[in-house]
Amino acid sequence: MKVKNWMAKDIITISPQASISSAVKLMHQHSIRHLPVVEDDSMQGLVTESNLRQYFFPSMVHELSISDVMIVNPIIVDPNASVDSAAQLIYKYKIGGLPVLEKRRLIGILTITDILAAFIELFGLLRESSRLDIILSEKGGTLDDVLRLIREMGGKIISVGIEALTSKKKDILYQAGKRRPVGYCPGTGG
Repeated sequence: MKVKNWMAKDIITISPQASISSAVKLMHQHSIRHLPVVEDDSMQGLVTESNLRQYFFPSMVHELSISDVMIVNPIIVDPNASVDSAAQLIYKYKIGGLPVLEKRRLIGILTITDILAAFIELFGLLRESSRLDIILSEKGGTLDDVLRLIREMGGKIISVGIEALTSKKKDILYQAGKRRPVGYCPGTGG
């Protein structure tokens, strides 16, 4: 899964000369928390709802411009990076979003919500499905045996996750959806 397939492409931006109050108004108007600072098609920085909070004193709001309060070197991501690596950056730096730059030009923004949507799709969490937790031991069957059994019973594997319980046991998490019967035709009831 690539960042370019999950990022927001309709980006609301602000100029470095704009006021803090105009940034707040833009964020509220568009229900966003990240505002790239752009001038002459070049990204200059980033302002976020959380970094603006410290400047909400009446004297500061009117005296400072966006260039005074923006994050000058924000963490960025390439559009061809994986969503996994973007999620790691967001987790590591404890931030809520990443500007997406291609050849130093802003082309999108990827937020925690976008990453969550990608993982929900990957794991099939909003599809009609069931989760199976299976613990395999070294004495029992194999992953291939489990997959074969699920297929034989008419199941369809949507995703598989593995969690190591100990060095010898693994908890295999399956998300299985319903398989349509042979001859199924949507909308006809048969």
